[in-house]
Amino acid sequence: MTRVCILGSEDADLRTDLFAYETARRALATYDVRSPYRNTVAVDTVSLGAAVSLLNDLNWYLVRLADEAFVLEPSVSDEEWLSRALARRVRDGDVPAPETDARLKVYGVADGELVEPMYVTRVQGERPDYDLREVEDTLVVRVTDDEFRG
Repeated sequence: MTRVCILGSEDADLRTDLFAYETARRALATYDVRSPYRNTVAVDTVSLGAAVSLLNDLNWYLVRLADEAFVLEPSVSDEEWLSRALARRVRDGDVPAPETDARLKVYGVADGELVEPMYVTRVQGERPDYDLREVEDTLVVRVTDDEFRG
């Protein structure tokens, strides 16, 4: 299963606002919708292609309500997510899966919320620790060169 997680903007209650739109409700109707972190919506899809397609279907809403969208593709990594842009490039064959792990955006997880992302690169195959604040956990997102440079 490929998982999709959408992180809402600070000024949006993502789940409530997203489901206020009939088209978005219909697009998500066949999925078991969860919220693994505060102000997120997550679903499991059958493949990377289905995940990217769902995000494309929801694009109008994501532009207005979300800050980020991530894809967890087991054929790439069991623990590290792909940014939406990187997931699309892997799906399209533009970037080989093994070459996606150099640039990372690492979120802290504090009190069930994704906080303060930190951009890092792997050094000799190791990921630097998250050090922006005390957190219970981290969520690692692999990003494109353009996203990394910001």
